[in-house]
Amino acid sequence: MKLAITVLLLFPLASFAEDDLGALGAPPNPKVDVRWNRFYDTKELGEILDRLGAAFPGLTKLHTIGTSVGGRSIRGIEITSHSKGDPARKAGFYIDGNIHGNEVQGAEAALYTAWYLLENYGRVAKVTELVDERVFYIFPTINPDGRDAFLLSPNTAHSLRGGLKPWDNDGDGRSDEDGFDDLDGDGNIVQMRRRNPHGRWKAHAQEPRLLVPCEPDEEGEFERLDEEGLDNDGDGQVNEDGPGGYDPNRNWPTDWQPPYVQHGAHDFPLSLPEDRAVARFWMARPNLAGAQSYHNAGGMILRSPGQQGGHVPERDAALYDVIGRKGEQMLPGYKYMIIWKDLYTVWGGEVDWFYFGRGVVTFTNELWTEANLFRTASAGLFADTKEDRAKFNKLLLMKDAFVEWKAFKHPTYGDIEIGGFKKNFGRTPPSFLLEEECHRNMAFTLYHADQMPRLSLDAPAVRALGDGLYAVRVSARNARMIPSRTAIDVASRISKPDELTIAGDGVTALSAGIVKDKDFNRVEPVAGKPSRIRVDSVPGMGETTVEWVVKGSGVFRVTLDSVKGGRVEVAAEIPK
Repeated sequence: MKLAITVLLLFPLASFAEDDLGALGAPPNPKVDVRWNRFYDTKELGEILDRLGAAFPGLTKLHTIGTSVGGRSIRGIEITSHSKGDPARKAGFYIDGNIHGNEVQGAEAALYTAWYLLENYGRVAKVTELVDERVFYIFPTINPDGRDAFLLSPNTAHSLRGGLKPWDNDGDGRSDEDGFDDLDGDGNIVQMRRRNPHGRWKAHAQEPRLLVPCEPDEEGEFERLDEEGLDNDGDGQVNEDGPGGYDPNRNWPTDWQPPYVQHGAHDFPLSLPEDRAVARFWMARPNLAGAQSYHNAGGMILRSPGQQGGHVPERDAALYDVIGRKGEQMLPGYKYMIIWKDLYTVWGGEVDWFYFGRGVVTFTNELWTEANLFRTASAGLFADTKEDRAKFNKLLLMKDAFVEWKAFKHPTYGDIEIGGFKKNFGRTPPSFLLEEECHRNMAFTLYHADQMPRLSLDAPAVRALGDGLYAVRVSARNARMIPSRTAIDVASRISKPDELTIAGDGVTALSAGIVKDKDFNRVEPVAGKPSRIRVDSVPGMGETTVEWVVKGSGVFRVTLDSVKGGRVEVAAEIPK
């Protein structure tokens, strides 16, 4: 016992490294302390962005790119090491969340990514490398009106999806005149039911709070009515024309279709100011080479195309497959899926424009799967997990997620009962699982960002040809999976080709070509200015080799200029 005391005295607790007292994966003493087990309204998101900008001035730049219909600023943060090169010449990665107002945790996942990158810069080697080499553009919410309406007003889990621009949903010439009503004033919009032996619903045998369908030959107990509300406009319908009614994720230029084809499409592509602000931001940044949009829910890693018949070239599809399947490993319960094929058709979707319109590999993650309630695969995609939800509410949330049924005298329906799950249960993770959801999705996104092109040039090989002529051969290499230009970028001519140039005061290029076969010395000549060679792309995990025939001597430079891969240079000398 004396020996043990002596050891403790020799090695007091204060001598242990600071990180030994913390959990792995988190900064021990963050400069900006943020709780990741709750949701933030738009004002609070902006305050966190401001705090991050003030705490990390050498790594950040704050952006306000536009204003919503309701007058709220659309704000984001740019993250890169300003001492490590021009941000505009680094491969850029874009992240946004919450394009749908009720899909709120996308904002927390995006903001968590910004916080994690900044707090771990200089501490975690991979983070430092990413922030030095890449530039991140992160916009937690691009639908601030819808977010605040969902968080700060009584709603269901399915409202408000759009924004706050008035919209005539029922075609009666008026807009937003008949939305939900909080009948009992408890701050929740839940279900209305009425006892009726001819109804087709009954109480669950083990979980009587739940309504389940009756058997075909079974007498019912209840009929399900609308969610809490009144017929405010006297048209014989309840809750048919609430705020908004359009879909910001159906308002993008790629394969946009009018509302009679695609519900929610609004007036014309980019007619919504929030979407237009994002598009302008993208058009001003051709260096964008990867993107992630966060939605909820269902546990999905989605990629283009959104419409049947949309073609993703084989090379790009293979790249999507590798990254998407890596995501399935990192995100338990998530499924990698093609939007139109595995989910449903989307015309005019944001990520389709990012890919087909801008040539950028983009994923939509549908955050949260109820398979994680009890870590069971049986929940599955879109499976009926009402029983699991009820058990989870009882055992782990102490019944906080459910509003107990209570009697109410409705002016139209008479004696009814009001009750059900609250808006922030089912579609969003509970508090103690929110940070895990943010971190796992962030890690997947950083893996994707790390696969953006990383270009380099080999040392030029100089070979004498005689008569004062020399062959100069150089290989441009890409150490990551995403090519300097995707196949869709090349096919659609979205960004300009990569350029390799040779220059030197005493060296003159006479001809140029692309090396098709090094072993048999097959070189395909290229037309145009001999000192410049344009190539479609430097392939992922591959190389593109070029060759010049030059005359003269002295120092020369070979430069690779890639819109999405940056600018790299190497020098060599031809002796006199």
